[in-house]
Amino acid sequence: MPSSGNSYKVRLLLALLDQPVQTIDVEYGSDTLTQAKAETRLPFGKAPVLELDDGTLLPESNAILVWLGQGTRFVPKDALQQAQMLSWMFWEQNQHEGVIAVRAALLNYPHRKAQATPERLAELLTSGNGLLQIMDDHLRMRDWLVGDDASLADLCLYAYTHTAEARGGFDLAPFPALRDWLDRVAALPGYVAL
Repeated sequence: MPSSGNSYKVRLLLALLDQPVQTIDVEYGSDTLTQAKAETRLPFGKAPVLELDDGTLLPESNAILVWLGQGTRFVPKDALQQAQMLSWMFWEQNQHEGVIAVRAALLNYPHRKAQATPERLAELLTSGNGLLQIMDDHLRMRDWLVGDDASLADLCLYAYTHTAEARGGFDLAPFPALRDWLDRVAALPGYVAL
């Protein structure tokens, strides 16, 4: 799904790994999405899904990241750092995405407009600023979320954070460490934009 941060994080990792992939776009309302659902190509009813060479379908963006990231520089070798990386990835799906991405969806997807009440948008803005503050506080002391190099956690959280301002209406000016981190991710060799 080209507009999805969850799909983007997978494309970003593949680009950073210089790994070719064939993609099939299943944007909201498209015939390809309807067809993919009818053919049960989306086990959980949503994108992204990675189809492995043997035909196995692997849904969920962060599971795909872990699968593709094994043995690469994006998964720390240290067991504690791996667990810390996973903590950030679970937090992204459990806390961050449900606020940052949802606010952007309400503002940008026509089929979600009815849910974009002023009260709901204000609630998401307040919650989102709190989540962005958690990231900014953490990044004040380090360049990356875990360890001394970019990890899957950085790619995972970058996906919706880097569009929080343009798509979600968040003001990132109060978060200087977060903004610097966004620049570091965008400067990674092989980086591709959403």
